[in-house]
Amino acid sequence: MNGVVVIDKPAGLTSHDVVNRVRRIFQQRSVGHLGTLDPSATGVLPLVLGNFTRLAQFYTSAEKIYEGVIRFGFATDTYDAAGMPAGAPQNVKVSLEEVRQLGARFQGMIEQMPPPFSAKKIHGVPAYRLARKHQEVPLKPVQVEIKEFEILEANGDHASFRARVASGTYMRSVAHEMGQQLGCGAHLSSLRRTTLGEFDLAGAHTLQEADIAADAGLLIEILIHPRKLLPQFPSVTANEETASHIRNGRAVNLPELSRARQVKVFSGQRELIAIATRVAGTLFHPKIVLANDPAPQLARSR
Repeated sequence: MNGVVVIDKPAGLTSHDVVNRVRRIFQQRSVGHLGTLDPSATGVLPLVLGNFTRLAQFYTSAEKIYEGVIRFGFATDTYDAAGMPAGAPQNVKVSLEEVRQLGARFQGMIEQMPPPFSAKKIHGVPAYRLARKHQEVPLKPVQVEIKEFEILEANGDHASFRARVASGTYMRSVAHEMGQQLGCGAHLSSLRRTTLGEFDLAGAHTLQEADIAADAGLLIEILIHPRKLLPQFPSVTANEETASHIRNGRAVNLPELSRARQVKVFSGQRELIAIATRVAGTLFHPKIVLANDPAPQLARSR
């Protein structure tokens, strides 16, 4: 089965844990996720199945939207609530105006230090492995973009926010740095991803709902319709001869799309068979072939 399913990731599971669960539910070995979520974070986790894992390259820079809560008063070694306090807690009370003024400093292109407990590679080793061994984690600041950062509410030592960010942005680091600038320490208390690219919570399913769909033989019903994928690319429905050429990796003429650089090629309404790139004029070559036999509805084997 080829497709994309969006899971509403629960807290307490790693993104890889969710991948393993979906492999069992869909009886599909080839499964990958788009955009890692920390174990304590929840929300939109798109997973690509089968040949659609080849689409992951188009989502490496996908925009993301988060909602979360920052707690002021102490920092942690992981920059979130799962870590150990980095100092004695302080009694603080932040005002909405104060936090909004501070948050304004984090909008736009900024230099950000990744958390030591992160997947950033240091000489090929993930930073979190060094941090767990209490070894030095020589990370360097990276440039990230926070397109929107709205402080929604401030209550006591907590402030809730909504952020729209480019890929590679750590909201844990934002919380940590805000605490540093206020001089009281802070960490990310909770985080929920509501959007990644074209995927949002409205199209997400819990792991329990996926289990139920498997038992009912309706897994195909919870997949995102292929026509909704990669909306930045125009679509074309190929006739039988053109589709056959594309399935075999051959270039084809698509006169109706002479101005497009990349296009989604369908066979029928639902089967996405390729992403094709314009070579010259109306000639397109299949950059990625996703061809497969039409997927039957799945029933879980016992």
